Amino acid sequence: MASLATEVGALPRGGVQISRVRMRAGTALTVLAVLFLGMDAAAKLIMPDAMIDHSPAIGIPADAGFYRLLGAILALCTVLYAWPRTAVLGAVLLTGYLGGAVATHLIAGSPLFGFTLFGVYLGAFVWAGLWLRDARLRQLFAFRA
Repeated sequence: MASLATEVGALPRGGVQISRVRMRAGTALTVLAVLFLGMDAAAKLIMPDAMIDHSPAIGIPADAGFYRLLGAILALCTVLYAWPRTAVLGAVLLTGYLGGAVATHLIAGSPLFGFTLFGVYLGAFVWAGLWLRDARLRQLFAFRA
């Protein structure tokens, strides 16, 4: 995250200046997403039995090895997202991971706004944080009037 602070006020590769407010907001959203995803990955890796016991029955195997595999995949994607050079790749991979979570909850019949769409909310945090702090993404995904 230190490299993000050095880009404030400087012209990044895209040649567009990033405002302090935009950079801080993007960094805050990114940090929140990384903390949440990191805690979820750690819980799946360290105490998979507790995760199995406290998870709703959504049709995935109640196997500690399976939860550890999910935790390892999530940890890898989160690290890629947290590292500035691979943040876009990490965001794409997290989108796939979260899409799988949404599909699983949808198939299991979980409540729509509480469980099923949570992956969409988290994915929006991931992409919003990246969009706010990366001028190249804002140029690529610009909102046109």
